[in-house]
Order: sequence, then C-alpha cells, then structure tokens
Amino acid sequence: MKEKRDELIQRRKDSVLGGGEARIEKQHKGGKLTARERITLLLDENSFQETGMFVEHRSTYFGLDKVHYPGDGVVTGFGTIHGRLVYVFSQDFTVLGGSLSETHADKICKLMDLAMKNGAPLIGLNDSGGARIQEGVVSLAGYADIFFRNTRASGVIPQISVIMGPCAGGAVYSPALTDFVFMVEETSYMFVTGPNVVKTVTHEEVSSEDLGGAKTHAEKSGVNHFTASNDVECLKKVRDLVTYMPQNARELAPQPSIFEFSENKFETIKNIIPDNANVPYDIRKVVDCVIDDDSFREVQEDFAKSIVVGFARLEGRTIGIVANQPASMAGVLDIDSSRKGARFVRFCDAFNIPLLVFEDVPGFLPGTDQEWRGIITHGAKLLYAFSEATVPRITVITRKACGGAFDVMNSKNIGADLNYAWPTAEIAVMGAKGAAEIIFKREISEASDPAAKLLEKEAEYAEKFANPYRAAERGFVDDVILPEETRPRLIAAFKSLENKNESLPWKKHGNIPL
Repeated sequence: MKEKRDELIQRRKDSVLGGGEARIEKQHKGGKLTARERITLLLDENSFQETGMFVEHRSTYFGLDKVHYPGDGVVTGFGTIHGRLVYVFSQDFTVLGGSLSETHADKICKLMDLAMKNGAPLIGLNDSGGARIQEGVVSLAGYADIFFRNTRASGVIPQISVIMGPCAGGAVYSPALTDFVFMVEETSYMFVTGPNVVKTVTHEEVSSEDLGGAKTHAEKSGVNHFTASNDVECLKKVRDLVTYMPQNARELAPQPSIFEFSENKFETIKNIIPDNANVPYDIRKVVDCVIDDDSFREVQEDFAKSIVVGFARLEGRTIGIVANQPASMAGVLDIDSSRKGARFVRFCDAFNIPLLVFEDVPGFLPGTDQEWRGIITHGAKLLYAFSEATVPRITVITRKACGGAFDVMNSKNIGADLNYAWPTAEIAVMGAKGAAEIIFKREISEASDPAAKLLEKEAEYAEKFANPYRAAERGFVDDVILPEETRPRLIAAFKSLENKNESLPWKKHGNIPL
C-alpha cells in the first residue's frame, strides 16, 4: 500500500508542477500568476476540489508521443466564493502554451456540464496560445464543443471569462458568448487574427496591445467589461462581482443582511441638477445618492460613456442600473450605448435582477455616420431588451425625456411597472427650441425680429411641455417626486414588486434585431 500511496503523491506533484519550474519562473517574470495560483486567489481558502488532474493528451503526431503533461494544460474543478459554489477552469500557459487539445477541451466541457446540472456559475481563466496545431481538426472540434455549451448555458447560469494572457483565433468566441469579460492590462489580449496576419493582409502595422489589449477592448470595441492592472486585482474583482449574481436563473441574488446609507445624501441629491437645463452633470452622483453606500459596480465604464450601466444594492438587494449620462454627449443614445444598454438589460432579466432606470436623454444621435451604420437596428436592441424584460422595472426621469428615446428608456408603454419624474423633468417630442422652430415657423419668419420671436415661442412651448405634469396627467408618469424622496420611494416600490409574476407569450424564441 505504501508504494501505491507514494505513487499517487508523486503523480500529484508532477501534475501541480505543470510545465515545470523553469516555465513557472518565466510565467512569473512576465508578471503573470500560474493557473493554480490564480485558482487559489479566486476561491475561498482550501475550497478547491480538482477534477481531471491526471488527464493526458492522446496525440502521437509531430513528437507529441514523447511529451506528456498530467492535466494537459488546464486545471479544472469546483470550489466556493464567499461560501457559494462555482465551477472554474484555469488554462496553464506553462504546458504547451496552454494550447487547447481534444482532452483539454473535454475537461472543460465536462466541467460545464456539471455547472449546468448543479446550477452554479462558471468562471474561465483564459491563458492560451489557441488550438494545438499538432492535433489539427480535433482541437478545432474541441472549441466548437465549448461554444455549443456556452450557448446552451447562456441565461441559465452566469458565465464569466477572465482573460489573463493570450486569447486568439477561435478561442475568442467562447468569452464573447459569456456574460462578462475581465482583462488584465499589458498581459492579456484578444483578437481573431494577430498583428502578423493583419500586416500580411491589410499592410497595417500594429502591436498586440493596440490591436487587442485590455484598453483597446475597454474603450473601442466594448468586448472587455472590466479592466484590472494585474492578476491579483482582477481576481478580487471577479470575487466581488459574483456577490451581485444569483447562482442560476431560478434563484435570486444573495441579499447581505448588513448595509449602510449615509443620511447626508438626502441633502446632496437636492442640488445635483443644474438650474440651466443645458448644463451637464454626472448621473453617477444621482445613482450614488440613492443606492447603498459603495455598492455601485459599473460595467463597461470606458465604453459608450453616454450611458452608465452596472450593479448596485438597495437595502442589500441587488439591482441593475441603466442611466443616461448627461456628462457625455448630453446623454444621447447612439449605436454603442444602445448595444451596451441592451446587453446589460438582458443579463439582468435573465437572472432575476430588478432594473432601475435613470432617464435624462435628449434623443438619438443624429448624423450620416449613425444612420449608415444602422442606428435604427441598434437602437431597437435596447427597445427590444426592455420590452422583453419581465423583472421589476422602475424609471426615474431626472430631466430630459425626448422623442423616441423617451419610449426606449423603459417607458410605461413598453412595460415599465412604475415611472417617477422629478420636478425638473422635461417630457416632450423634442426640445423647446426645435419644437418652436417647427410649430411657429411662419410666425417667426414673418416677425419683425425673428430671433426675439423664436425666444418667445420657445418659452411658450417650454412652459407647456418642459415639465412632468402633462405626462403625469395622462398617467405616463405615476408620480412627481422630489429628489430626496427617491430612495425611500424606490425601496417601497421594489418591495411592492417582489412577487411580480409576468410571462411572455409562448414562443421558441424572439427575433431580436441583431
């Protein structure tokens, strides 16, 4: 028995070493943790239970018959984060560059199947050179097996992808199919084709960082939802985000029993909206004055800045925030902000997270660029997402609510449960100046002083519509409230909606305007 025990212990040691001490040291010199170190930091202490430790590849081509590593370049298993079950895989770059083989993919697929069966989040720590070239089509099929499971798991369990090294070629589509992507500055990158291929095909010279680094995908493409400066910070952010999510689509997000709220915020919120309706302000200040202290976790902070989305807590309960940002492009809806908002709304609806919308939107962004690139279709995505959502939905109109954007931003007519407006709200087809120019065009043109006449008619239109009361009279707004009343009213409103029971008409699936 002793010999068999010793053999098992040695095999475990060999597997833990991955590609060996030299490659581990190289990983550390590159500013990266190893696959196992990452799992240790991500999960609760001593909670990790590994699966597939002794799996090895089966290929015999191009010298692979002489190279064998226990685990085959990926560490898989389950553990807990803050006491809650999660499944995790971590690719090991020290083993053949973390390349994906048939057995490597099989380990990940088995883990995904377990996560689905047991209704727990799946977290993938990606650090791989891509498909194992020596295995040819077998490795490509392995990716397809993973993509298929990502798609089937979508909306069933939360899926998080953490890019902690290279992620190129077909490998990028698994993270793209998951709910949230984390990236690490300077050490992680994603692209379908690398700099060398780009140079060959398009003659562009670009670095890996500029082509597909964390900053690029955070600011330009929106592929990256959260950015961290190093592996440790990144994994801490993942642990934190998981606390806002339920285990699966049949459960609710955990509700911490302790929360804090600074009473001075009741005074602060009174003075956030400027007296001049054309002066910008930061909608995050409004959000902060309503939610529990330090509970806002913004998603895609550096992308499509005219809309702000993220998770927060209200008396300990998770809610999803969608808010127009007047401090960026006056808060207009454009292609990117519509896509960003729609994606977030659909995640919240899939996982039973109530939605709170702060509306201050002058309309959709005009121009040939937006029209030619499909603002109609992309704007419809946000409209579709809100209309489809069955979770509790509340809107607070802080200032402007103009044109079709008023409808899109969770209006009552697309299914919002409760809509409130502040006294500063302006709800109309368009701004007072534009409306006056159209309605009173003849009077203005025939006036002895057209400029003065325009100002007069602008003021007349504003008096009639630059307020929330017309909408309240027609029931499009449920109540006009003071800013300092917002938090208590929202708390009461969401409590009243706790047992909301709404279902969509039977269908195989809708046809969202992709």
